[in-house]
Amino acid sequence: MDANAIALLDIFERKMRLEIPMFQRQYVWGQDHQWEPLWEDISRKFTEFIEDRRDAPVHFLGAMVLDQKQTHVGRVERRSVIDGQQRLTTLQIFLAAFRDFCREEGLDDFAVECEKYTLNSGRMAEPEVEKFKVWPTLSDRSQFVDVLTAGSKSSLEKVHPLTRRPYARKFNPRPRMVEAYLFFHEQIFAYFKGSPDEPPVGEEIAMEHRVEACFEALKTALKVVAIDLGDGDDAQVIFETLNARGEPLLPADLLRNYIFLRAARYGEKQEELYEQYWSTFDEPFWREEVTQGRLRRPRSDLFIQHYLASKQARDIPIKHLFAEYKHWVEREKPFSSVQEELSELARQRDNFRKISVSHESPLLGDLAHFLNLFDVSTAYPPLLAMLDLGASDADMAETAKMLESYLVRRAVCGGETKAYNRIFMALTRTVRSKGATAEVVREFLMALRSATDEWPSDDAVSAAWMSRNAYQSLNNLRLTHALWRISETYRSSKSENVSTNSPLTVEHIMPQGWVPHWPLADGSQGVEHAWFADEAAPGVAESRRRNELIQTFGNLTLITGSLNSALKNSAWATKRDAILTHSVSPINGVLNRFLTWDESTIEIRGRELLDRALMLWSRGQSSCAAG
Repeated sequence: MDANAIALLDIFERKMRLEIPMFQRQYVWGQDHQWEPLWEDISRKFTEFIEDRRDAPVHFLGAMVLDQKQTHVGRVERRSVIDGQQRLTTLQIFLAAFRDFCREEGLDDFAVECEKYTLNSGRMAEPEVEKFKVWPTLSDRSQFVDVLTAGSKSSLEKVHPLTRRPYARKFNPRPRMVEAYLFFHEQIFAYFKGSPDEPPVGEEIAMEHRVEACFEALKTALKVVAIDLGDGDDAQVIFETLNARGEPLLPADLLRNYIFLRAARYGEKQEELYEQYWSTFDEPFWREEVTQGRLRRPRSDLFIQHYLASKQARDIPIKHLFAEYKHWVEREKPFSSVQEELSELARQRDNFRKISVSHESPLLGDLAHFLNLFDVSTAYPPLLAMLDLGASDADMAETAKMLESYLVRRAVCGGETKAYNRIFMALTRTVRSKGATAEVVREFLMALRSATDEWPSDDAVSAAWMSRNAYQSLNNLRLTHALWRISETYRSSKSENVSTNSPLTVEHIMPQGWVPHWPLADGSQGVEHAWFADEAAPGVAESRRRNELIQTFGNLTLITGSLNSALKNSAWATKRDAILTHSVSPINGVLNRFLTWDESTIEIRGRELLDRALMLWSRGQSSCAAG
């Protein structure tokens, strides 16, 4: 058995055919779990090379196990793919998409160069088969040939147009390899040409030079481990060994070994360092898996990721934490000793708990709860950077208020969240360069101007608050939090501190099923399913308007789940008396002012809640008036 780490393109450079055995499964990779992570790995290397950061660590895309096959004279050399067929096939599809993009952009030299890694050339006994670098199982061959030979995205879409059954709402899926090609082509296009939400990477550099840098990354910075089996190697045993399921080592485990081996090498006292600085990392708390976005990872992984990001002010891929940490320490040499390194890790570990676990810090606990609820872990690096630089409690408290205002206002307005990683990385750099103060954070947020990152104005929030469906902007838990925060503004120094043992839920004061018990303003009954009725029919326009208003903030409040179930679609008089009798939430104490509940009442109360929201989540200093 011969194992070698080789560049991605080297495996396809030789005139050779990699055959997927008939007994292997069909192509099954998909977007969420395979294509997107692979593109993240590749595009990260693209960006490093465009930005001339070529000393970054080489990235390994995985392993391929190949077995020799007897090749007849005159035939193209063959290998049987024992393990890695899904990855090999996907890489060929990616290269086809990259090749076609280059050709579509008039970069023919790069397209020709790229094609050398997707198709064999020269003399072949059976060129229609032997020209392909990878040869899938029988059931996948037709779509694979289409992807590799169509020559462009539009040509492939003509061969595989979208179809759907009669009366069906959704289109039938295209063949999986075709979908993979279209996914990678779309990502490559957006990367080089930009999208409505994001500018292209390195837009100030000519397209040809950016593509050249990315092609160089494919040649040198993305590698695979190719394992060639010899005559005495049992392919099945090796396959089973490679795919055995054991307890994986966490990045924290690799990090511990790396750090303490260096401590021994430098003559520092390992046991004392472990007890004083590291032992906490081995507690179950840090191995517990928690959710971050679409990932579920041990808490130690998340800390290492955000710690490195806070130090370097750049995105850190969570799949390669150990390699990133090792490369940073050895390249930057940020510590004079292992003790200093461990001391810093322990200090920032404690800070990470303060901003990510709600009960860890009286000062930042509310912010930690909010960030978890809104799933905005991208805010951790700038917060860690501020704590690292010794920000005062007053600056941290003010920053917490501004971040909540920024995120709530964007949520209310239905703002995109895709740019948050870029925004908070930029804020981290700003904090590192200008200082760890709330004023620096405020100036940064106020300077954001585009639709993808702006801190919405009072006018923008007011328009959304009074008209948008609140559930389109916030899910149920986030909406509950927003209403609870507003409810607390009704308390004064003279209010009793009353709490409830039952969780609160969002209640539509005028119910969504309002038609039976809630007549329209003229006393007539509303129209069921008004959106599907004739707009000119009596009551339809009024019913549509009401259906819109009942989803706005002015019609929402908080009550317990049991009271919610009991009230259901009750009339206003019944509902108001029950809420006033059983609810202790301050937001409900003022409902006794309203003898009727209709469209005008909803708008009046909506503006009242809005005034409090604008003060609670103000732009700028917390002491400023709304506006």
